[in-house]
Amino acid sequence: MADSWTDALFLKIVNLITYFLFFGSNAYYTFAFPGGIHSHRKETYITPALWAFLIWPLIHTLLLGTVIYQFFPAGKRVIVDGISWRFPLLAVLNAMYIYFSSRHSFYLELVFALFVSSTVTHIYYIVKKHHSPQQTADELFIHLPFSLYHGWTTVLVVLSAFEAFGVNASKQHDGIWTKVFVFIALFFLEGTAATYAFSSPEGDLPASIAIAWSLWAIFAQQTKSLFVHWSAFVFSILALIWVAKGAFGVFKRVRGGRVALSDEERAPLVG
Repeated sequence: MADSWTDALFLKIVNLITYFLFFGSNAYYTFAFPGGIHSHRKETYITPALWAFLIWPLIHTLLLGTVIYQFFPAGKRVIVDGISWRFPLLAVLNAMYIYFSSRHSFYLELVFALFVSSTVTHIYYIVKKHHSPQQTADELFIHLPFSLYHGWTTVLVVLSAFEAFGVNASKQHDGIWTKVFVFIALFFLEGTAATYAFSSPEGDLPASIAIAWSLWAIFAQQTKSLFVHWSAFVFSILALIWVAKGAFGVFKRVRGGRVALSDEERAPLVG
């Protein structure tokens, strides 16, 4: 029996409601007030320029396509049957992260940043492991938003950790330990971009872009400390290499016209 748009209608409606209530509120603040809550974040030695947060509107716009795509058979199989209740859970956790960030409750902000990252990671695993893209809509409304989201939440966890435990850059100079931990954080972010680039034959280009975008924003913002400024520059250049590697992989895939295989066709190849 063919799938109907009314199948699992309750979950589809919940996805719509949570999107507009929770993701929508975040999108509103970002669109209507570009400085908004992000301009009042605690200034640390790893805080990025405000334009880094413009990645939020892109993610929210793509997720709007996700909640619409769930009403189509191909979308339902991934979003409703695969991701299931993790999507509304993610929306609620994301809203709590934004709330505590706006209230400057830095420890709770970090806790919910970790919850959001964990939930996105679970969804990311489901999408990448069990639902290879079969058509352009799968790429655009499932793989692209969650790849960007996964890369971006990695950055948010790092930012929240420094807000919770780091010094205030507007009041204190960067001591030796601040420099050490900032360097480790930048190295971690660049290494994560590299991991995305080698996660598959073509890599995960959107996730690498999210990391590289953030590193360049850190470089642009951090002018008080020459060490942090130029360290961010070096790691930003390295991250661009991994972006280029991912872009080359995508180019080869598109040029080669690779046909996405079903699970049955793929099984003999992977044992």
